[in-house]
Amino acid sequence: MIQKLKVIIPAIAVVVLSGCTANGDNPGLEYAPQMYHSVPYEPLTQIKDESAGSWLSNREDERGEFFNSNINNPHSQNVRQPVEGTVRRNNHDIMPYRLGKDDVAEAALIENPFEATPEIITEGQRLYSQFCQHCHGAGGKGDGKAGIAYAGVPSYTAPAQANLSQGHIFHVITYGIRRMGAHGSQMSADKRWKIARYIQTLQQQ
Repeated sequence: MIQKLKVIIPAIAVVVLSGCTANGDNPGLEYAPQMYHSVPYEPLTQIKDESAGSWLSNREDERGEFFNSNINNPHSQNVRQPVEGTVRRNNHDIMPYRLGKDDVAEAALIENPFEATPEIITEGQRLYSQFCQHCHGAGGKGDGKAGIAYAGVPSYTAPAQANLSQGHIFHVITYGIRRMGAHGSQMSADKRWKIARYIQTLQQQ
């Protein structure tokens, strides 16, 4: 019996270990395969076999769980090339901001796409407290803790700042000015416009 076990146990070990080995299209034995195979459409992995993963479970469309190709689009991908000549807009119908850092005069002519509603101003105040208050102060007087330390942060009610347009404020938030760093990479255009709306209320104080 012991002799048989000495032969059987190594044989079982070889079979188990070979089952765990990935080779070519064979992923080997996988633990929790849902962690390896994404159910949503994937642009970089195309599993076109409609029965792939059926041993694990079937979806509502009766395809295997691992099938992730879009049979309706070219190249089976869910992402399609935009129509030629079109420009992408965000959910609020705002086009990409194309002006460069030195295009300050042009920026000043741009209107804020968000109306000065209580909801927009409240959201702008929340964002202002998160991104701006530490320098500009809660009331926009340039008396934030970091602003006092660095000195030179202007008040929004100062003559040179009180009449700045929404487009100018958005541009400065986007690209920065003097010692103020650029915030375009830290928040979306929507958030920058909402902050500009709130700053407008500080200008009027």
